[in-house]
Amino acid sequence: MMDYRDVIIRPIITEKSMKLMAEDNKVTFEVAKGVNKIEVRQAVEALFHVDVVSVNIMNVKPKTRRVGRFVGKTNHVRKAIVKIKEGQTIDLFGEE
Repeated sequence: MMDYRDVIIRPIITEKSMKLMAEDNKVTFEVAKGVNKIEVRQAVEALFHVDVVSVNIMNVKPKTRRVGRFVGKTNHVRKAIVKIKEGQTIDLFGEE
């Protein structure tokens, strides 16, 4: 089994994820490739000391990007959207 800090790579901070966090108490993380919902649940509960209600995982495929005549692809990302129990929060910005 991986260490919990190896399962969760970083939080994903976008307008859509901030809206989910404010309205539905859901937090979005980039997770390691090959991890499952149970490992993500255990990692979030251990690292942030919160109760997880549900976990949804998705694979985001790479997109083709161009810079002038050069063509490349963005990175493949595995995202997990974690729903936290009502009344609990995860402080992503260090505000206390």
